[in-house]
Amino acid sequence: MSVLVYTESDKGKFKKNAFEVASYAHNVAQELGESVTAVTINAEDDASLGNYGASKVLKVSNDQLNTFNAKAYANILAQAAQAEGAKVIIVSSSADAKFLAPILTATLSGGYVPNVVAAPESTVPFVVKRTAFSNKGFAHTEISSEVKIIGVSNNAYGVHENGGTASVDEFNPTLGDADFATKSVEVDKVAGKATIADADIVVSGGRGLKGPENWGMIEELAEVLGAATACSKPVSDLGWRPHGEHVGQTGKPVASNLYIAVGISGAIQHLAGVSASKTKVVINNDPEAPFFKAADYGIVGDAFEVVPKLIEKLKEFKAQNA
Repeated sequence: MSVLVYTESDKGKFKKNAFEVASYAHNVAQELGESVTAVTINAEDDASLGNYGASKVLKVSNDQLNTFNAKAYANILAQAAQAEGAKVIIVSSSADAKFLAPILTATLSGGYVPNVVAAPESTVPFVVKRTAFSNKGFAHTEISSEVKIIGVSNNAYGVHENGGTASVDEFNPTLGDADFATKSVEVDKVAGKATIADADIVVSGGRGLKGPENWGMIEELAEVLGAATACSKPVSDLGWRPHGEHVGQTGKPVASNLYIAVGISGAIQHLAGVSASKTKVVINNDPEAPFFKAADYGIVGDAFEVVPKLIEKLKEFKAQNA
């Protein structure tokens, strides 16, 4: 028996959430007195997962799987779970994981709880803590099914190294035409920049920037911080920024360690989508902007004056500590 964990990768490289879910699985396995088996799909350096708690890696290599396919990926995980006798399966809370997890749950007749933010409160009964009401509260949920599938929120549990090692075994699941009935025609990704899903820091801009021609300071601040860039819904609707950068309840959710909002008033849908971020900073010239009530730190001032000064100070700080 083992705890199974799906570790995501992109172009062969593990995403940050792969190490977080492996760390989480290691914690659960210790509580249950079991080991951790990780499933990788077209990934490199599989053995490195041993450092985060996996003792065994089932390596899947298949060129048809270079592009994410929820049905095929769920089938692979179901076959791996059955082969390993796994009753607890750990995934992330990424968009891909939330797509495949319900299919996997139906296949294994299990129970699925997404957005889990902490290690299980107990294993008998099996109770986990998850966010609820658009991150405005928490729910303590008991999973009573034999097969339990847990989706761990990004940056909730953290990455923990333990210096372990993992064996790597080739795994060849049976896949048929039905698994590839839905195909991706094109995947358009931003290259060379931190992604919103994986970034520890996100710098986001709103209509207060007055136009796309002023976005350079957002990108410069993000570059100095090693952050991803994002925007509010009105900005993407106006065509100032790509829709892929729209964050909020109706866009991409953000659970970064630091979220900086520049010129964003803080509509309720935006606040709901970024509330899982651990530290929120707002820069706005309107002291009555709703975002100030939700922020940990706020600067009342003109973004065109504040942001350049912030960039200057950050560059000085980095130079002094280089």
